[in-house]
Amino acid sequence: MKNLSSYNLYIFANSIFSMKSLPLLILVFLFVSKTTFSQDDRRVITTGVPFLLIAADARSSGMGDQGVATPVDAFSQQWNAAKYTFSETKTGIGLSYTPYLRELVNDVNIANLSYFNRINERSAFAASIRYFDLGEIELRQTADQLPNIANPNEFAIDLSYSLRLSEELSMAVTGRYINSNLRIPTGIAEADAASGFGADISMFYRSEEKFYKDFNGRWRGGLSISNIGPKIKYDDVGQENFLPTNFKAGAGFDFILDAANTIGVHVEFNKLLVPTPPRFETENGQLTPEGQQAFLDYSNQSALGSIFSSWTDAPDGFSEELKEITWALGAEYWFEDSFALRLGYFNESQDKGFRKFLTMGAGFKYSAINIDVSYLFSTSTVQNPLEGTLRFGLTFNIGDNTYIEY
Repeated sequence: MKNLSSYNLYIFANSIFSMKSLPLLILVFLFVSKTTFSQDDRRVITTGVPFLLIAADARSSGMGDQGVATPVDAFSQQWNAAKYTFSETKTGIGLSYTPYLRELVNDVNIANLSYFNRINERSAFAASIRYFDLGEIELRQTADQLPNIANPNEFAIDLSYSLRLSEELSMAVTGRYINSNLRIPTGIAEADAASGFGADISMFYRSEEKFYKDFNGRWRGGLSISNIGPKIKYDDVGQENFLPTNFKAGAGFDFILDAANTIGVHVEFNKLLVPTPPRFETENGQLTPEGQQAFLDYSNQSALGSIFSSWTDAPDGFSEELKEITWALGAEYWFEDSFALRLGYFNESQDKGFRKFLTMGAGFKYSAINIDVSYLFSTSTVQNPLEGTLRFGLTFNIGDNTYIEY
């Protein structure tokens, strides 16, 4: 919603009288809160199409919203497509459904469909679509007027190719088409749906199973830079928005206790490769000429250059850069490769968004079908939009265990 022009926001805010408009009202509030200039040192980084960063599958969300170095599954496309070359199953299809803002509305959700095919011993390709439905919105000029129905939505379509470079290392590239249709049909002035393209580059390492004193074990590691691409905007006079370019790094280790019991532990770090907002000088709530120039300089930074400069551009230096790194811890227990329990924790600095939450999940595998569920508990004073939400995932493994991985 932050991509819409101020004029459209003004018209829209003055035309709503229905509770069904609550999702968009929330987005308007977020827009206003993110673009209000103040001397607050809590410089939260904002981007366009932030739905790309929402964990769309129940397995990863059950482990603290992480997946760059976790075991391969059908939903690896969002986290690290390089994992597909380690799949023992030739083909997989994943379906997931995540209600959003469930404690406020019942028609906002994220759906995901993924498909992968391990072509041969060394390569695989995958495709997926993520769809974010913001619900049905009723727009009225007066309380007794027949409503004009709008259904804002966003989606992304991904295609990836991964290649096994050695027995333990693989890489992948992903192309992404993004469409964000949040336009408001006012009848006076309308913004267009924003669209753009992004790309991911990822790497995955998985060691062979090794013998330790009392158990066997396996190491994993992953790196990914996702959503690399140009800025997007909704109209010719609107502000350009950075894509949520994101760096992920993670590691994991499997404690293979015996043939029936395995415990995997995982850690992941994330950082948005997007400029940190500088301090904007204000006077009586308005930007000074110096503040206006600082805002222009911030907005006009290139998307590619920001990938590098975002590591050192925080006004408070290295200490603030560290606050921009989120981290997650997760664990997964499998019994006889048929039942799983998961636990995770996600942490973000209070000055950069204050997302802190505990997650729990479970998985059930029967023949070629996997069923996953997860639940989130917020542990900060800021309510999480996924609070009270039960997420679901369904995976179909086609081709049994065509490949053997040690």
